[in-house]
Amino acid sequence: MGLLGSNPGMVSNPGMVFPTAGRVERPVMLHHWSDITFVHWRYPPEIVEAFLPDGLTADTFEGSAYVGLTPFLMRGVRAPGVPPLPGLSRFPETNVRTYARDAQGRRGLWFLSLDAGSLPAVLGARAAYGLPYYWSDMSVTGEGSRRRYRCVRRWPGPSGARCDVDVDLGPALGEAERDGLADFLVERYRLFTLVAGRLATAEVAHPRWPLHHARLSGLDQGLLEAAGLPAPAHDPLVHASPGVPVRVGMWRMVGRTGVSVATSGPPGHAPWSSKRSR
Repeated sequence: MGLLGSNPGMVSNPGMVFPTAGRVERPVMLHHWSDITFVHWRYPPEIVEAFLPDGLTADTFEGSAYVGLTPFLMRGVRAPGVPPLPGLSRFPETNVRTYARDAQGRRGLWFLSLDAGSLPAVLGARAAYGLPYYWSDMSVTGEGSRRRYRCVRRWPGPSGARCDVDVDLGPALGEAERDGLADFLVERYRLFTLVAGRLATAEVAHPRWPLHHARLSGLDQGLLEAAGLPAPAHDPLVHASPGVPVRVGMWRMVGRTGVSVATSGPPGHAPWSSKRSR
């Protein structure tokens, strides 16, 4: 189906500069994103634009926007100074995400959905981070070089939306094999969300993703369609990684000029309005 690094006709763009690490001096959350697979499809920018709120535009590579499906295992989830808590610190997660820029030109992630296997984590993330989390029956298993991800959505709806991914891992991707598109898709050190209807951003910091060759041996997913996207029209591009430790910074409101202003406290639950929903 998809093969990491197999991208005929796509070359890196010398005019595009991608960060190689983020910087978060005072994190509010610590994670380890483990055993992750990145599955990406090209989409026309106008389709992605419809899912973005005011203040964001679709980030494109050589004229195409991208939507990613990223199943992985969350480990070591905790606040600084607090030990990992049972039921909250380790669980599977699968995200549907796309890539956007704000008025300052800062690149980041916009999430269309985030399915997680821990109900307490979902409730906490929806309340504290204003992100569209869903509670799902999920698992991440592996044997040798095979990884299997399973996800069936439970709450809130549409219940029953599923994502089954089987991936065969290959050797590490050499630096000479790593093109500009790979960095465009995976090296993202900023998140966007809405807090009380206003655009907010948070920085994330982690080492550069160590990428591996990977091939999909099975894919049965409905999460993109559940988010409102049209079904992908072509085979995806696939990347895999053993994972990275992550530091997440505080949400900051993005003003009308694009300047970020620190929030006075934890952000509340946000309505995930977009141009498409209006």
